[in-house]
Amino acid sequence: MVTFPPPRDWDVLVIGGGITGAGVLLEAARRGLKTLLVEQADFGCGTSSRSSKLMHGGLRYLAAGSLRRTRDAVAEREALLRAAPGLVDAQPFAFANHGADLTRRLGLLSMLRVVDLLTGRREPQWQRQDALRKPAPDAPDPRSAGSIRYTDAKTDDARLVLRVLGEARTHGAVACNYVTVQSLVRDGGKVHGALLRDERTGAETAVRARLVIDATGAPPAPASADGNTNAPRLRWLRGSHLLLPADRLPLTEAVSLLHPVDGRPVFAFPWEGVTLVGTADIDQADDVNAQPSITRREFDYLMAAVQAQFAPLSLVDADVLATFAGVRLVFDSGSDGVSISDKREHLVWSEPGLVSVAGGTLTTFRLAARDVLREAARQLPGWQMRTERGAVFARASAPARRDLPPNVLRRLTGRHGAHVKALLSAAHAGELECIPGTHTLWAELRWAARAEQVYRLDDLLLRRTRLGIQLNDGGAALMGRVRAICQRELGWDDAQWEAQEKRYIAAWRLQHAVPPSA
Repeated sequence: MVTFPPPRDWDVLVIGGGITGAGVLLEAARRGLKTLLVEQADFGCGTSSRSSKLMHGGLRYLAAGSLRRTRDAVAEREALLRAAPGLVDAQPFAFANHGADLTRRLGLLSMLRVVDLLTGRREPQWQRQDALRKPAPDAPDPRSAGSIRYTDAKTDDARLVLRVLGEARTHGAVACNYVTVQSLVRDGGKVHGALLRDERTGAETAVRARLVIDATGAPPAPASADGNTNAPRLRWLRGSHLLLPADRLPLTEAVSLLHPVDGRPVFAFPWEGVTLVGTADIDQADDVNAQPSITRREFDYLMAAVQAQFAPLSLVDADVLATFAGVRLVFDSGSDGVSISDKREHLVWSEPGLVSVAGGTLTTFRLAARDVLREAARQLPGWQMRTERGAVFARASAPARRDLPPNVLRRLTGRHGAHVKALLSAAHAGELECIPGTHTLWAELRWAARAEQVYRLDDLLLRRTRLGIQLNDGGAALMGRVRAICQRELGWDDAQWEAQEKRYIAAWRLQHAVPPSA
């Protein structure tokens, strides 16, 4: 566990423990900066654990005419596939009903040819109608002459954040969750650090830093009254998703389909032992700082898509294990703002002693971090931003074990890196088995409780593992065994465990249950 308060001054203080903040921490630490990260809640508890779990190769950028952004996204996706197999894995897609419109078909195939050139490999991209039966045997014939294939990538987004933070620690960085910034420390108009509060103990301390980096995702200030600003127009979008048991919606590959009502794309793919369906994107009108949840209208919209595409399965509300929604910041282009159509999906700005970043994606988090550090270099005399072309993560080899299949060892190594041997050594009898309905081992619960800065039960069940969205009722039926494994590791007495369980179940019902019908 991390001791708080950190007993020294820092070159860089990073505020925000999502994927962007974690990326900044890693890229700064590996370049020799003494770096501290603080997160007011849990690592990745916002958008970075509520994404679609896909690491896109930039097709939508190409559709918008930005070859540069497509090239960057493809390069980062391929680098992560090489660096973290078992955490970031290839995900074949079948575009199930994109072929009936010849213009749409030819346009998509042309874009895929460009992606082939960027990846240096050629994939068969057009297949006959009956080929869809392999990834989706229960799908009726789609409204097309055939389907289009494409290979993207998927990940466990919360574990990706933790892996990046772990890699940063190997370079001397420190990351603390449940530490809030009470105020920034300023002197003569320049930021010199922050007053921090440990939410576990109530302890407060002032930390000095040569530079503070705000990676909380807060947008820049609104346009000035006279409209003379370089700020782009901003939108908050909420993306909502469903999770179903793999035996109720069985897929061997991802399927992208067009919604029967409005023709928008909806996808379904196998993920961690369940099937994930998404996404309904709408503007987020409510408090963007509150934990979002799916509405009944969004739920019905996604259900209509899978019910139409997989009619023989007769899917109903009761088949849905859980739901989740995440809010992300996007930038609109337009004549009265700065178009970022040829830039990346993040924005960096600064003032004396403070650099801020908003936006960004799972796939391109390193690019955002490097842009932040280029801006930071202007405020760090004597430090230069050097180019790093090494792997995303240090090489981690799967241990040789006869009691576990190679795919299980690969998955554990991808998620836990150099800690995988310690995790396996800590396992008790029977804990190297998968929890029913998931790919998670019981041993991962013990290791998380022992070594991964778990403060609340939702940290354990929604981010260190994903059981809360993989199991019915958030895993309530298995809570007895979870308690037997984790209570002592966490150091909680009976009253603490029961309070945590009550809080977790209440929060799960608000954020992840099927919304009631009208």
